[in-house]
Order: sequence, then C-alpha cells, then structure tokens
Amino acid sequence: MIEEYKFGVITIDGKNYDRDIQTDWNGEVSEWCKKDSHPITAEDIRGAVDKNPESIVIGTGQEGKAIVSEEAKIFIREKGIELLIDKTEEAVRTFNIKKEDSLEEEGKQERVVGLFHLTS
Repeated sequence: MIEEYKFGVITIDGKNYDRDIQTDWNGEVSEWCKKDSHPITAEDIRGAVDKNPESIVIGTGQEGKAIVSEEAKIFIREKGIELLIDKTEEAVRTFNIKKEDSLEEEGKQERVVGLFHLTS
C-alpha cells in the first residue's frame, strides 16, 4: 500500500523513497531506472511488462511532465495489459484502489504494477 506521495517523495510501508520507483501487487519496490527523466519509452517499462501484470499504472509526475511514448503504450497494450496513466498523485490513488479492490475479492489478487515519476 502506498501511504503518501508528495513532490519528490513516496512512502510505501513506512519507508520513504526519493527516486522514481516501480512497485507491484506483492509489495516489492525497486528503483525505476529510465534513460531520461521525462520521456517514458518502451525500454523504460520493459521490466514492468516482464512481470506479466494484468494492469500497469504510470504516474507522470506532479505536473504530468513525464510523457509516455506511443511506442510504450502500444508495447503494453499488445501484451494485453490494461494501461492507466495519470499525474502521480492520482496514479497512486488508482494503484491503491486496484490493489485494495483485488484483496477484497477472496482468492483473487489483481497483478498490478505501478511506475511512479516523483518530481515534475
């Protein structure tokens, strides 16, 4: 569960992260390494796709300056993965809702991956 997001910092399970992160339905958190800060390419999301999720939520920063390329969108959708893109604050809410909703359904946990750009 993501507890809080504010410009430059995201808190997950009581730990603060000050770099872009990837997290998933199991609570695994890792740094999200991208070639560049704002354009998000297919290569930047490959690690998330490799986890074989049902959905990927991408947070594009507080102001939404990180733009997901058409190539990345096509790559995700061709794999049959639902793609949700929003400014990071709203993307965090979406990720938490998807994770909570799937936990409420007994025996079914949606495989969701969140990719969050933490600055502008």
